[in-house]
Amino acid sequence: MTDSPPVCDYEGSDYQTSFWDKGGRAYEDKVEEIALRRMLPAQGSLLLELGAGAGRNTPRYTGYERIVLLDYSRTQLAQARERLGDSPRYTYVAADVYKIPFVDGLFDGATMIRTLHHMADAPKALAQVRRVLVPGAAFILEFANKLNLKAILRYWLGKQDWNPFSLEPVEFVALNFDFHPKAIRQWMTELGFRLEKTLTVSHFRLGILKRLLPASLLAAMDGLVQPTGALWQLTPSVFVKAIVGRDAIPAASASHNIIDCFQCPECTTHPLINRADHLDCPGCGRKWAFRDGIYDFREPLA
Repeated sequence: MTDSPPVCDYEGSDYQTSFWDKGGRAYEDKVEEIALRRMLPAQGSLLLELGAGAGRNTPRYTGYERIVLLDYSRTQLAQARERLGDSPRYTYVAADVYKIPFVDGLFDGATMIRTLHHMADAPKALAQVRRVLVPGAAFILEFANKLNLKAILRYWLGKQDWNPFSLEPVEFVALNFDFHPKAIRQWMTELGFRLEKTLTVSHFRLGILKRLLPASLLAAMDGLVQPTGALWQLTPSVFVKAIVGRDAIPAASASHNIIDCFQCPECTTHPLINRADHLDCPGCGRKWAFRDGIYDFREPLA
């Protein structure tokens, strides 16, 4: 197989339950909902949700006719399928973001929420997103911000070694990265994205505030100041809405039957041959499983 950066694998994890359902993250969930509501197009045809996890955000993409949930973890996708059910509107795909198994210029929208911070090679991942989007498509990206106020204060007080003002990413835990907003803007501009809107999110992500004030009140306060992201970015989370330039790869001519739009993640051959329980690649001979409602492009069948 071709070389690829390391992947953060949530296989077997109870992340949805431990972090979101029982982890005291109601405030974070609500402020992300507010940000998405401000950035999502009113309508669209086919959305790619990168790092979809257990489908926490999927019901919020009401304007899109169909949604592809892509995650590396089959466990997370199985939970998403249990939550959302089997429907022609949803397609569940286990795959590496660095090797997205779809033809060029297919999707008219994409989101990547709480996912980029696991990317050891963020520009490579963003380039893959850019590849599969049509001209004019909207891409909503959330990233963990190294230039947040807490990091700045810790650096000035000598309690933190890494410099929040430098442009390179910082890996504070294995495969967990914070990024400088300027670096994100540079990468996206170089890839042909036009940045349309920036929101700063989670202004009040402090344990004491979350204990003292209701999540709904904190979220409403956060919603009032999110638009200041157009001026400065000092929060731990930043949302960016970018539009693919009109000189992008033309839209795919496929029928938008998802099976017709898959390509081999290893040799990029398209189309693949549908064998009901797996997909055959006529280019390299690899076989990609389809089981329990999930297309699995992580490792080929033996």
